[in-house]
Amino acid sequence: MAPRSAVLSFAVLVVLAVFVTRSGSEYASSDDDLVAELEEMKAKSPSGVIHLNDRLVSRFLTSAPIPRAYHIIIFFDATSLRSKAELHLPQLHSEFAIVSESFTARHRDLPSASKLFFCEVEFGESQFTFSNFGVNSLPHIRLVSPLTRSLRDSEAMDSSAFSLLANAMVDFIESKTKLAVGPIRRPPSVTSRQLVILALGFLVASPFIIKKLLAGETLLHDSRVWMAGAVFVYFFSVSGSMHNIIRNMPMMLSDRDGRPVFFYQGSGMQLGVEGLVVGFLYTLVGLVLAFVTHGLVRLRSVAAQRGIMCVAMVVVYWAVGKVISLNNWKTGYSVHAFWPTRWK
Repeated sequence: MAPRSAVLSFAVLVVLAVFVTRSGSEYASSDDDLVAELEEMKAKSPSGVIHLNDRLVSRFLTSAPIPRAYHIIIFFDATSLRSKAELHLPQLHSEFAIVSESFTARHRDLPSASKLFFCEVEFGESQFTFSNFGVNSLPHIRLVSPLTRSLRDSEAMDSSAFSLLANAMVDFIESKTKLAVGPIRRPPSVTSRQLVILALGFLVASPFIIKKLLAGETLLHDSRVWMAGAVFVYFFSVSGSMHNIIRNMPMMLSDRDGRPVFFYQGSGMQLGVEGLVVGFLYTLVGLVLAFVTHGLVRLRSVAAQRGIMCVAMVVVYWAVGKVISLNNWKTGYSVHAFWPTRWK
């Protein structure tokens, strides 16, 4: 009996060893299959960003064996909110695609290329995924590491860093994954084909351009062009347009009822429309003063000069008053006239 029991025990051990080996090979092949499928989907995307839905998120994240063989960074998007300028979703999505292309270019033909995949999900078709991640506001970016079990425990990019666009995304990825992403490779503003066309056009037009320059008949010799340029520079300066461009200020906001808000009360913020209105008023005053000092003095009629001067004074007083009242409303400080003590 003893030899038979020994043989049976040995057979059981052999079967268990074969089963464990096959199970391990099945898990390994499962990881390889997932990576191969992600690589195939990545190759079909022009920017390398993989579009996911609820089913694919379940396949590659929640149902995949842990630890996974890859990191996944997800950009959360919503088509219905892309029209809201204050969210900057189209711009951030474009920057996310640039980071994806930069990572692909740096790790092409390297094993590290399959360690990180850039993905996107859209709210309209993946509401369950938004709920699983706990995403309640946009813009939002999440990084799921190979050891992440609960999607809510994944790393979220700080919302205050979105203003730095692609640079902030690169810093976030490199700090969490230890994978190099940069340098950022942005597409050229002018392609080589366009440069060739421009060069040929310049060569064809160069004889005509030289002839116009020698004759003094170009736009650079037209005083009206210089005057319009000076007015534009003045308007650009006094309207705070550079402030709006640097800080990406929206043209307007919407209140809780969806009504547009053009003027924001508070000295720390200036909307785009607000700056345009103030710039228009300042420019109006400047143009009136330029007309009075350069055009009005050419009139020979004294009565006409006095009448136009009175109208100009009324227009300037109204424009300056509007600017002062707006400043008082925004800052809470009152600007008023000073009267000598003996006049009281």
